[in-house]
Amino acid sequence: MNNITQNPINIPRYTLEFQQIITAKNHNFVGREFVFAAINNFIDQYDRGYFTIIGEPGIGKSAILAHYVSQNPGVAYYNVEIAGKNHVEEFLTTICTQLIEIAQNQGSKNLTINFPDSSTENSGFLSLLLQQISDRLHPDERLIITIDGCDRIDINNQPRGSNIFYLPRYLPEKVYFILTRRPFLADKSGLLIENPVQSLDLSAYSEQNRADIQEYIKYYLNESCHSERSLSKEKNPGDVWLNMTEQSFDDDETNFMYVREILAAISEDIYPPNLQLYYQNHLEKMNLATSKQQAMALQVLNILVQEQSISIEIIAERLDEDEYEIKVILDKWREFLHLESIAAENAL
Repeated sequence: MNNITQNPINIPRYTLEFQQIITAKNHNFVGREFVFAAINNFIDQYDRGYFTIIGEPGIGKSAILAHYVSQNPGVAYYNVEIAGKNHVEEFLTTICTQLIEIAQNQGSKNLTINFPDSSTENSGFLSLLLQQISDRLHPDERLIITIDGCDRIDINNQPRGSNIFYLPRYLPEKVYFILTRRPFLADKSGLLIENPVQSLDLSAYSEQNRADIQEYIKYYLNESCHSERSLSKEKNPGDVWLNMTEQSFDDDETNFMYVREILAAISEDIYPPNLQLYYQNHLEKMNLATSKQQAMALQVLNILVQEQSISIEIIAERLDEDEYEIKVILDKWREFLHLESIAAENAL
């Protein structure tokens, strides 16, 4: 992948835990060029703004952002998925520390790492830093801040109606935020923005996702074969294993998390325990979200796991329930569902 930010600003230092996440997520990374092209086009087209990558669990959002950061020095990075990082105070402390370092590298003399306590109470100090950095950027420089996992942000300690993480409603020139999050209802974004805004829904690029999955499988298996044994002069015995493994995946498979864990399990000849924990965690979150409709939610879930595609109307008909009640449950599960438009109706 070519660098998206051709003229990065001075690089901020990531914390050790962030650097470990970036390194791990960037391991064996392949493809996703259509995402990086979209980000590049957005930055070229607008002088500031918010770009959001939307995707279902396991489709590779975190890896995309980690690779972007690894290829573009100077990009500020924050990961909400790390324990304790989903609170606004932690976010503002971490991001403002990175921004102060950037401002100091630009020549600002009036900023120190010991910023005031009030800096975590609203977006005031963050906006001040963004403006100061923006004022000192060269014409071909950009300030880019990435936030991975916006759907996991805890907004309970923020005033009602405030943006998640107090993200600024207005941005100065040459300042961009790149966010990742799971699918969400339009009125549940948690953001009120008066800047250029664009989103890329990974589910709308099924062909590209499948191609990237196939590329990933080939790359992974070739690397595994080469690292585990030397090649036979007559025939590479790993070719048979590679072909058999590729055929074991559905052509429509687009979940990187699933494919990665299955490949690791095959190579180690074990059951993928991480995959079981991953989906168990999702199930617990779904149960928690619909705890007040537990009986009906379980019936809905039983139907969903048996059907490849089904409409809300058919679910309601099968259960002899009101469509509205079914929609309430599915809305609470929105981040875990893949929606398709079929004859102007929602199907799952």
